[in-house]
Amino acid sequence: MSSIKNVLYLQTGLGVLANMFLLTFYIFIIPGHRPKLMDLISCQLTFIHIMMFLSAGEIWLTELFESLNMENDFICKTIFYISRVMRGLSICTTCLLSVFQAVTISPSTSLLAKFKHKLKKYIIYAFFYIWSFNLSFSSNQIFSVGSYTNVSKNNQMKVTKYCSNFPMNSIIRGLILTVTTLRDVFLVGVMLSTSAYMVVFLFRHQRQCKHLHSINHLRVSPEKRATQTILLLVICFVFMYWVDFIISSTSILLWKYDPVILTIQKFVMNVYPTITPLVQISSDNRIINVLKNLWPKCQQAS
Repeated sequence: MSSIKNVLYLQTGLGVLANMFLLTFYIFIIPGHRPKLMDLISCQLTFIHIMMFLSAGEIWLTELFESLNMENDFICKTIFYISRVMRGLSICTTCLLSVFQAVTISPSTSLLAKFKHKLKKYIIYAFFYIWSFNLSFSSNQIFSVGSYTNVSKNNQMKVTKYCSNFPMNSIIRGLILTVTTLRDVFLVGVMLSTSAYMVVFLFRHQRQCKHLHSINHLRVSPEKRATQTILLLVICFVFMYWVDFIISSTSILLWKYDPVILTIQKFVMNVYPTITPLVQISSDNRIINVLKNLWPKCQQAS
């Protein structure tokens, strides 16, 4: 159990550092390089992942309980509410990123082409609706989560050392689980559909290029590189998300959370926000160029 927690702490540290680095780049570096609309989506996704790590951080959360003179019940509700909101925002923003790239690379003859010139307007509206929906939809956490007292008396499901889920009417719990499942199935379906569209587009584009150029002189365009990056992120997200969803749904239906299972679930949840910034950093030429320019200066300073 301790070895699993150590791996979880290492993963959390790596994920926070990678996302902080990427967010810093988006805030201070990109404004001087004519930011793209995709940067706005990626910047928001990076912020969401940082908040996911912070709201799930067992170390600092435990210290927070012990050092702050605050009611445990208030802190439990706040932390779990933020965690649930960020989880919903993560899947919505990843879906938005996939849809945005599918529209961006679509040819002029495609049905999606008519949305290209309105992308900026649609993105702003999408941000507003995504945040509004998740902030309101996750409000049930305020009533279903609180400080842990006595399991035998109140039939609470202990989730952490200080927090637990309160028993809820089976109809209401089933309704919340059903709505959540339908939302996730819809968003994952959209992601898979846009991903399939992008794969078909890349395949056709690659075949056309082979007729015009020698295969040895083909270069990867920025659009193709961005599309490949998003496809990789979507595949990773879909796989990890459904593993997490199965674990979470099973625990809620059985009303039982094993500490080992909970730790494994946290690890699974953190895989995507850990991998995402690393993939984005390695595939963004702007970041790579900045790092290449900084490396000689760092060597001279040392």
